[in-house]
Order: sequence, then structure tokens, then C-alpha cells
Amino acid sequence: MAQKGVQLDRETFSCSICLDLLKDPVALSCGHNYCMKCINSHWDAEDQKPVYSCPQCRKNFRTRPKLEKNTMLADLVEQLKKTGLQAAPADLCYAGPGDVACDVCTGRKLKALKSCLTCLVSYCEKHLQPHYDAALLSKHKLVEPSKKLQENICSQHDEVMKIYCRTDQKSICYLCSVDQHKGHDTVTAAAERTEKQKELEVSRQNIQQRIQDREKDVKLLQQEVQNINLSADKTVEDSEKMFTELIRLMQKRSSEVKRQVRSQQETEVSRVKEVEEKLQQEIRELKRKDAELKKLSNTEDHNQFLHSYPSLSALSPSTSSIQIRPRRRFDHVTAAVSRVRDKLQDVLRDKWTDVSLTEVDVLLSDSPAEPTTRAEFLKYSCEITLDPNTAFTLLLLSEGNRKATYMSNHQSYPSHPDRFTGYRQVLSRESLTGRCYWEVEWRGGGVYVAASYKNISRGAGSYDSVFGYSDKSWSLECYNNEYTFRYKNIQTPVSGPGSSRVGVYLDHRAGILSFYSVSETMTLLRRVQTTFTQPLYAGLGLGYKVGDTAEFCKLK
Repeated sequence: MAQKGVQLDRETFSCSICLDLLKDPVALSCGHNYCMKCINSHWDAEDQKPVYSCPQCRKNFRTRPKLEKNTMLADLVEQLKKTGLQAAPADLCYAGPGDVACDVCTGRKLKALKSCLTCLVSYCEKHLQPHYDAALLSKHKLVEPSKKLQENICSQHDEVMKIYCRTDQKSICYLCSVDQHKGHDTVTAAAERTEKQKELEVSRQNIQQRIQDREKDVKLLQQEVQNINLSADKTVEDSEKMFTELIRLMQKRSSEVKRQVRSQQETEVSRVKEVEEKLQQEIRELKRKDAELKKLSNTEDHNQFLHSYPSLSALSPSTSSIQIRPRRRFDHVTAAVSRVRDKLQDVLRDKWTDVSLTEVDVLLSDSPAEPTTRAEFLKYSCEITLDPNTAFTLLLLSEGNRKATYMSNHQSYPSHPDRFTGYRQVLSRESLTGRCYWEVEWRGGGVYVAASYKNISRGAGSYDSVFGYSDKSWSLECYNNEYTFRYKNIQTPVSGPGSSRVGVYLDHRAGILSFYSVSETMTLLRRVQTTFTQPLYAGLGLGYKVGDTAEFCKLK
């Protein structure tokens, strides 16, 4: 009883607005108590009204009452707080806005513990007790608290709906079954529930089976991710080893060339130095002989001159004359290394396309397969036109804005923020999502066939505005029956049969963008697997010579 008394006191000293213990309590003239902040906030919301009222009894005040703290109430609240009972027990909690309230409680209602499908009433624990104590009430069907009890009442006869009409697929009451539903296929709601419960169980089994299947698929995908990571790690490791071996071999060959050149250099220099030393020795002998002859020529004694002349005038044999032919002695080595370099570059350039990662094509079982024949691609063909507001001024649009021609004179397009101002490019008017296929017929020196986001740069002087030079677009360059794919300014040579027609397939949802060479057969040139974050636009770029054309083909 003491516990109940504390709970009663707590209810007495609670604010009916915030449902908590009173803070700075104030009393209105009608006798109801509130937190000063709560009642002020309540009246602030009513400032536009001519009168102010009590939230509980709705008594009106012509002028806004002056509020003063009730010190006696404040002291009592403080004493209540000192008991340590900051909240009522869970079974006596009051119903909030989202709770089911007890239909029997008066005043502030408690949360309902159960709802009775027989009584169509929700009860708190106290008012539910008779359903446990009384034998007659104990047969009632109790369920979790529900706000939808009234949906079990027939709106026409105000009777509980215990019958299900299979003909009209709806719940009805007994009076309905003998009135407007007379002659219909009717059963008790419980019997229909039993049948529907069986169907529900079958549906659950199907769902659970699908969950198991999908979980298996997820495990397979996770295993695939693991396999991809392991394969990639091993490939990187092996390629690094091979490149290290290749670099080591190149370094070894470089050292051998250096050693051979230095050895030959040393031999050649030694030979030249030896010849040079002989020449220097001959020069010294000639200078000494010249000095002796000069001295003899100054002798005044004729007999002495004639006596010495024969021995001094004789010259020793001269060294053969040296002929130095101007030539670069090591050019043959440079030429040999150059030939090796060119061959290595050719191998890396021409064969590098063979070094490609296997793309993992993961499609849900209910997703349509990617087309393989041109007839299948044409099922997704779409009509594409060029947007004049994006066209560079040297491009002339014709054929219903499907064709672009590189002109020598600027066209009179109006100024527009979407226009390409630095490069001969143009985007489609239509945005592309879902599955799309289109073909481009080109004539002349070359063309860029591209797919691009709308927010690609448009200004001059920025390579980011060129198709394929940033992460905003993907481009296939067609030039002299050769192809180059470019994305993020990384260009990749692509091998394939030359053709004046290029097909582009887009599966936006699957993140697939493919370029094809179209002739009698379709040959895949490049396939991109990514995640598209925006709708795409078809793009054309002309940049080789005046008169070049590119046109979106009519496929339907």
C-alpha cells in the first residue's frame, strides 16, 4: 500500500504536458498544476488566440495569467525525488502517443497489456485481471495490444466479423452472410485463416528456400572475390618477379656493353698512345738533329764544316705518316642497342593488349543475358540526336541533328553554357539509362565515339573536356582502321577489324559499356565493367581534317 501511495503522489505531482515530475511548479486559478516552462510554451503557441485556456479543464482566461512558483509544491516534489523512485514500474507506465491505451482507464490511461478479440477492448494489467479470474472471460481470445480492434466490427451492422466471404474476398458478420452475401461461398474466419495459414507456410518455405539460395550465391560471390584477390596477388607477384628478372637482364646486358666499350676504349687509346709516343720520340730526335745542323751552319771553319757535314746531314728513316679518318668508333654499338630497344618497345606496345585481366561477369539469374548477335543488339536500339547547344562551333549538324561535319568556318550557334569551346565535340540530346544500343557511321580521317556524363568539362584549355581524358567519359578513337580506347587519359591500343561503323552497347544498371566493330559480323573491341553514377550521353568528336563526318545511324 505504501508503494501505491508513492505512485499516487507521483501522479499527483506530475505535469500533464510533459508527463514528468513538476519543475518550477505553478498553479492556475482552476487548481491544475504545471511546469512553468511547459505552460508558458503552451500559451506561447496560442498567442494568436484571444483567450488562454487550461490544457486539462479548458477553462479560459481573458488575459494571460501571471505565473509564480508554488514553493509548497516545489518542496513536495523535492521530497518525492528523494525517495529515489524516478519512474513508475513498467506495469504502471502511462500510454504515450505511439502506445495502445487501456480502454477502461479513466483520466490518464495506462498502457494496454493485452487486447481481447471477443470484447474488442484493450486492457491494462489491472483491468485485464478479470479475464484470468472469471471462468467465462478466460475463454476470450487475448492478443498483443492492437489499435485495429475496430476493424473487426462490421461498419453496417456493428457486429463482430467472424465469417469470411470467399466470393468477395472479405470479412463479414453473421447478418451480412444472410443479407447481401447470401448464397456466397462463406466459411468461418478461423477456417479461412487455417487455409491461408497453410498458404502462408508454403510462401514462407519458398522465401526461406530463396534466402538459402541467395545465401549460397553470396558465398559463391565471396569465394569469387577471394579467388580474384588471390589470383591478382599472385599475378602481381609473378609479374614483378618477371619484370625484376627482365630489368636484371637488361642491367646485366648494360653492364656487359659498358665493359666491352670500356675495354675497347682502353685498347684503342693504348694503341693511339703508343703511336703518339713514337711520334714524340721522332720529334725529339729531329729537334736535336736540327740544333746540331744549326750549330754546324754557324761554323766559320770550312774544313771543320766539311768534315762534320756528312755525319750530321744523314737522317734516320721517318715513321710512316699517320692518317686519321674521322669516324665514330662506337656507332655500331649504339646502333645495336638501339635496335634492341626498338624491338623491345614493339613487343611491349604491340603485345601489351594480350596482358588483360579477365573480367568477372556476375549477373543475377533473373537478369536477361547480354546480347551476342546484331539482331539481339538491335532489340535495344534507340534513336539518338545531337544537341546543338553542346556542339563546337566548327561542327555543322544535319540530317535531323544526327550527323556532324567538321567545317572550316565557324557556325552561328548562340552562346550556351553547355557548348564545347575547346574541342570539336558534341553530345546527344537524350540521356541514356537502362539497356541501349546505337551505331555510328564515320567518314574521313577519324572520329571519337564516346559515352559521357553530362557534367564533363566544356571549357577551352582543359584536357578534362576531351572525351576519354578524365573519369567523366569513355572514348574509342577510330583512325586509319586502327582503334585506341581511352579513359582517365590512359590510352590502350585495341585490335580488331577495321570498319566505318562502330556499335555501342550500354547496360547502365549492370555497369557494362561495350564497343563493337560492325561489318558482316560484330567484333568486340573493348568492354568496360564499372558502376555508373549518372545517366550517360552519347558523344562524337571530330579532330583530323575538314570534311570528316560522323552520324548516328537509323536502326529501326
